[in-house]
Amino acid sequence: MILEVLGLPFMQRALVAAVLVGLAAPAVGTYLVQRRLALMGDGIGHVALTGVALGFLLGTAPVLTAVVVATLGAVAMELIRGRGRLGGDVALAMLFYGGIAGGVLLIGLSDTGSSSSLLAYLFGSLTTVAPGDLWVICGLAVVVLGTTIGLRRALFALCQDEEFARVAGLPVRWLNILVAVTAALTVTVAMRVVGLLLVSALMVMPVATAQQFCRSFAGTLRLALGLGVAVSVLGVFGSYSLDVAPGATIVVLAIGAFVVASAVSSLRGRVPSVWGQRPVVAGGLPDDETDDDVAVRR
Repeated sequence: MILEVLGLPFMQRALVAAVLVGLAAPAVGTYLVQRRLALMGDGIGHVALTGVALGFLLGTAPVLTAVVVATLGAVAMELIRGRGRLGGDVALAMLFYGGIAGGVLLIGLSDTGSSSSLLAYLFGSLTTVAPGDLWVICGLAVVVLGTTIGLRRALFALCQDEEFARVAGLPVRWLNILVAVTAALTVTVAMRVVGLLLVSALMVMPVATAQQFCRSFAGTLRLALGLGVAVSVLGVFGSYSLDVAPGATIVVLAIGAFVVASAVSSLRGRVPSVWGQRPVVAGGLPDDETDDDVAVRR
């Protein structure tokens, strides 16, 4: 069965895309969960729907237009949240409703965007991962992972305490925008496999599951990445076997893992979390010291 599946070209592409999505989504989701912006992925997904519809209307690659529109929407949301009087929840609501309205309007004006094509972007589809799309997904995933891992300490400080990060000399405004942009890129990376309406679950659930066992930010990030890859790959195999949408299968597996982890954690006693501790950044740590060392010591 497995060898038969691996021999199919579209399944090979779907599995590679699943691994990339399983890494990118929890990498960004770790920071979103800590900042209590777990629903940002949902809002950006709705905006990306407008980008997909614009691609149908213009006759161009929907992935590329989704990247542009989702990025602009994420930056706009962050600017509204950071500068305006509107709260983050109102900015997210604007993304939700504006994205859906724009997508429906443009799909109605488009002659090429059929309902089946739209459903493939909303809930994922194994057959829609074309060779050209795979290169785009790979490039975007590398950017997301390079940003979230390479700037881990600065983003960790930002998520813990913005005021402390500002005092430490970090460019808080630009880092906030950077998190929003990487979230937008992640949504467009995942829409072929998970779907625009379900990608937020893959950002959140592996992180929430990892928090049941890990005491440090770095440990949570590593475990969340592993869980993200596991449920994504298993979801692709399961969706092929059951002939269902891969996004739904992946999300059900992710939720199941969280339920099991919560049950195990309640039995063994919840591990105290140190995520609320104030981090040491910008030269405050020796080169050979890790976030785990700081978490244990502090």
